[in-house]
Amino acid sequence: MRYLALMSPRIIPLWPLPFAVAVILMVAVHLAWWISVQTGYIPFCVPYLEGCTSISRAARHGLGNHLFRLMVLPCALLVAANWWSAREWLRTPEGRAGERIFLVLGLVSAFALAVYATFLGTEGETYRFLRRYGVTVFFGFGFLAQLGFMHLAMRQGRLPRRLSVGMTSVCVVMLALGVVSVASTFALSDAAHDRVENALEWQLGLLLVIWFALQAWAWHGDGYAIRFTRGVPENKD
Repeated sequence: MRYLALMSPRIIPLWPLPFAVAVILMVAVHLAWWISVQTGYIPFCVPYLEGCTSISRAARHGLGNHLFRLMVLPCALLVAANWWSAREWLRTPEGRAGERIFLVLGLVSAFALAVYATFLGTEGETYRFLRRYGVTVFFGFGFLAQLGFMHLAMRQGRLPRRLSVGMTSVCVVMLALGVVSVASTFALSDAAHDRVENALEWQLGLLLVIWFALQAWAWHGDGYAIRFTRGVPENKD
């Protein structure tokens, strides 16, 4: 009796990677918000419109904080893996500089998300600095990585038109919200500015989730996957 090793391919689609990022971020933020409302840490309102609380404050206390960090820290690894996979999807034989640039931007944003989640709920000026600039770098560098991704994907014809329009529209709205946030610093009182900034933070987070969901849709349609081969014994007489 002999055994012959055959190569049996195993295909793992990668669209669930950005989709998981979108789902985990959405669930983590809203679960922490709901728990904080129920336990009295924050008042009930519609934060997307009323801006009564920030995402950080909603996830800063008690059980909500623990669950938020438990979900977001692994999600930061998924964000890094997503940008690495995105670079592989768009890699060209000559290895253009744009591929490396948006990968670095994406990895920095993933690291910043991990820093933010790690120190959320801690006290002290140093930790406050790390939290504040962690979330700022996450949004800022992640936005630039998105622009780099879309630029290369559109140039290579990898995105269908409707997805190109959708992802571009999301980024345009995100940019507009950033401009509004800066303008509100000069046009509004401190209290009003805080509420506007809080609402814009929730809206930016929602748009970020939508963008990752659209990326997952693009990869699903493209059939982007990792292909492994493994040996399978076959009985030979």
